[in-house]
Amino acid sequence: MSLIRRQFLSRAAVAGGVLGAPAIVNAQSAKFNWKMTSAYGKGSPFYMDGPGSATDLAKRIREMSDGRLNIQVFGAGELIPAFEGFDAVRAGTVEMNHANAYFWTGKTAAAQYFTAVPFGMNFQGMNGWLYDGGGIDLWNEVYAPFGMVAMPCGNTGVQMTGWFKKEIKSVADLKGLKMRIPGLAGKVYANLGVDVKVLPGGEIFPALERGVIDAAEFVGPFQDRRLGLHKAAKFYYTTGWHESSTVSELLINKAAWGKLPKDLQAIVSNAAAACNVISEGWCQKANSEAMEDLIKNQGVTARPLPDDVIKALKAETDKVLAEAVAKDPLTKKVHDSYMSFKAKYDRWSEISEEAYHLKVRG
Repeated sequence: MSLIRRQFLSRAAVAGGVLGAPAIVNAQSAKFNWKMTSAYGKGSPFYMDGPGSATDLAKRIREMSDGRLNIQVFGAGELIPAFEGFDAVRAGTVEMNHANAYFWTGKTAAAQYFTAVPFGMNFQGMNGWLYDGGGIDLWNEVYAPFGMVAMPCGNTGVQMTGWFKKEIKSVADLKGLKMRIPGLAGKVYANLGVDVKVLPGGEIFPALERGVIDAAEFVGPFQDRRLGLHKAAKFYYTTGWHESSTVSELLINKAAWGKLPKDLQAIVSNAAAACNVISEGWCQKANSEAMEDLIKNQGVTARPLPDDVIKALKAETDKVLAEAVAKDPLTKKVHDSYMSFKAKYDRWSEISEEAYHLKVRG
């Protein structure tokens, strides 16, 4: 190789290194400003305020990324209406939405499995399926045609059946009842004659107080008490058949997600996973204290639903799930995966969690 050629290549290599360096630096220092909407109002505990909430998630992402990814959080109605997060993320109006997948039933029936399945798995089982049983991969397969990705970012644990103005003594008492209840459970109740309503959290109390509805389900003792539901209805049914663990969904525009460097994607995923666990832990403490107050100080009657009502709800749940599976191959794929994992988890739970509760705690 000639001296001139060697000198040229040497200079080119140096120049390439110098010119290439800023590209690396820029990729590592680029900042992203995103918007995240919510289906819940500003200040709502668990969802918008407190450990594991949307606000907490945004704070963790900002701190973990050293300010490279800043997310402005909007409560329901601040930027878009409560239940329009799916369309807003899909259109790219916002990059993220924080809500529950079962609100998108009208978009895709399979989405409901990623929030809660009546008579389904608890918090531990749901996490097992999502993180290690292929659940999150299926979630993203369901949303792929819409140009979105999703992941869990919170969980309430077992929810309560809800608040009723009148005592429920039999299945006949459900017929004609006007009740706020979303998701698969709403379809189950409808099959038993309930007039199902889907209302944002902030509209539940006035509707219950004025008699627009006769019963309502929201989350659990702490958040239900905050809404004042115990002031409009005194019968609090505790069975929690409909949502044995309710997952919060972080919904992300796929194109925006693809523009994030890999380390920022990892930060978002890990912050969401942290909030998933932290929020459920907060619920355990907050609900135990609130439940004691409701019973001791607020005159609330708390009890499980009668056995015959539970049996009827289970029978209708099986029918509703069977109908959904028959209509859509993708829903069947998700259903089969969920139920297969549940069967294995149930067998393990019988000799672990259930054995502990029955034999150790008595």
